[in-house]
Amino acid sequence: MSGRQDGAWARGEQSSSCSLYRRLLGPAWAQLPAAVAEMHDVADTGERVARGWVDVERGRGALARLAATLAGFPDAADAGEIEMRFEARDGIEIWTRRFGDKVFRSRQSAGRGRNADLLAEDLGPFRILMSLALEDGRLKLAVRGWQFLGLPLPLALAPDGEVYEEERDGRFHFHVEVMAPLIGPIVRYTGWLVPVETPDRVQLPAMPSSSESSALR
Repeated sequence: MSGRQDGAWARGEQSSSCSLYRRLLGPAWAQLPAAVAEMHDVADTGERVARGWVDVERGRGALARLAATLAGFPDAADAGEIEMRFEARDGIEIWTRRFGDKVFRSRQSAGRGRNADLLAEDLGPFRILMSLALEDGRLKLAVRGWQFLGLPLPLALAPDGEVYEEERDGRFHFHVEVMAPLIGPIVRYTGWLVPVETPDRVQLPAMPSSSESSALR
């Protein structure tokens, strides 16, 4: 995929059948690296499967470990092959991440009202609201708010951390870091993905890990 927009997108128009990230980014979509655009270009009622490799680090503290477990984040032992499924229905995307035998699922959609330009990710009873911005060739996500059962929570207490996606050597790479006030680092997982044409499992080559036995400081 070249990342080039068609005429409608060049004029800033949007279609309800376009992918969630296309709608939220608008004209900025045209500037995404090709591998990042391809991964997110899942039209409504569509599905995409991607596989690759992930390296996982966990925070050392007891509270950090508890928070990661409750949220369903992967453990360091889950480093290795990863499978991602993106399912789009009615403007909502369901992301299912499989780390080995562990499954971590979340729901993404556009925010509502004054948050309509933000990406909303639902994790159990929590909703995390994030901005999308293209900076230095990376798609960066930054927390702008959060809710519990629909009720706004103080931004000062929101989970945070560096989250971005980029293209390296023609391949989609991701970096997800989650930290929280009073807890510190909770989890960091980084790696790469490539789209696949079939949902059947395939054998992936091993990729050297730089932190197989490390933990976040």
